[in-house]
Amino acid sequence: MRFATVAHGGRTVAAVVARDRVHELPDRTVADLVASGLAAALEAGGAALAGPGVPLADVTLALPYRPASVRDFVTFESHVEGVRRSVEGAAGVPSAWYDAPTFYFTNPHALYGPGAAIRRPAHSRALDFELEVGVVLGRDGASLSEAEAHDAIFGYTVVNDWSARDLQAREMQVGLGPAKGKDFATSIGPWLVTADELAPRLDGSGRLDLDCRVSVNGVPIGRDRLAHMHWTFPQLIAYASRDSVVRAGDLLASGTTGGGGCLAELWGRRGSQDPPPLEPGDEVVMRVEGIGELAGTVADDAGGRG
Repeated sequence: MRFATVAHGGRTVAAVVARDRVHELPDRTVADLVASGLAAALEAGGAALAGPGVPLADVTLALPYRPASVRDFVTFESHVEGVRRSVEGAAGVPSAWYDAPTFYFTNPHALYGPGAAIRRPAHSRALDFELEVGVVLGRDGASLSEAEAHDAIFGYTVVNDWSARDLQAREMQVGLGPAKGKDFATSIGPWLVTADELAPRLDGSGRLDLDCRVSVNGVPIGRDRLAHMHWTFPQLIAYASRDSVVRAGDLLASGTTGGGGCLAELWGRRGSQDPPPLEPGDEVVMRVEGIGELAGTVADDAGGRG
């Protein structure tokens, strides 16, 4: 099932998207559905499907929901190798990367939905995208086992971790991790696809095997399979919860896919900024099989955010 937040008829409401129609869930938000747990959300969504709905083309998709916490991991080996060369000027993959699925916390207040315009940071001229898939938790937990973490998954969405590579390259020399190079914008959407919907796409190792692609202004840039993650989503969740707490609604992103899931990976491999950094007016479109399409544009530097 696909849960979205839509603007229609002067209202912004939660809805179930089924094929090309939208079925409203009055008096509920997607955050409410997530907090209720997967079983209850599916029951509510099933009841909504009994109505006639409206055409998907007649509504505007908004930010699906606003998670209180966003952890962004780095789970694709080829991405690490390419971006490390581009951003840090170093070769190879650090041995410590293989020890555990490392993550950082990004800004939950700077989240944007499908089609939103993202303003390039004023002091950056190396704007980049990152193609990722996010997992959404449907229950609270602490020090979860992998089996418990698997059962805690509510669903998945597409994530674009916008990145200012020139700012990131400088600040990471301090050794604390990305800050202003990452905290200005993260796009998520177009909706949340529930875990049961994608369960048939789990491979023998417990990884989702989905085709992931990204293009800029209609030109294909990168392609990879989500199954190339070094760790599974339950392993990410279990690690995040170790000696700590996770909550229903928390978003945990896979980290950037390889194969050109961001420009910086290609810059590191080619030794030059080819393709060039994003500029105002550019449109980035990400498509993940079984989940959907997330588009975003780069706004004029002097303009506002969408």
